[in-house]
Amino acid sequence: MGIEDVLRRHEDFLMALPTVQSVGLGRKNGKDVIIVFVEADIQGLDIPSSIEGYEIDIQEIGTVNALGADPK
Repeated sequence: MGIEDVLRRHEDFLMALPTVQSVGLGRKNGKDVIIVFVEADIQGLDIPSSIEGYEIDIQEIGTVNALGADPK
């Protein structure tokens, strides 16, 4: 089973975690990884270190806003 299928199956779970802004795929140290982009510090969050054998790489990116959005 490929990493795309694994991410697809677990995307809703990961996106429901506090401060998670987005998820995606990438490479780290020559291996495929699932990237979890978080808004802020993740201390105390229950983000797993791997899912179905694929490492999770957590990257802090701050708040994400859509371009052209009217921030009223």
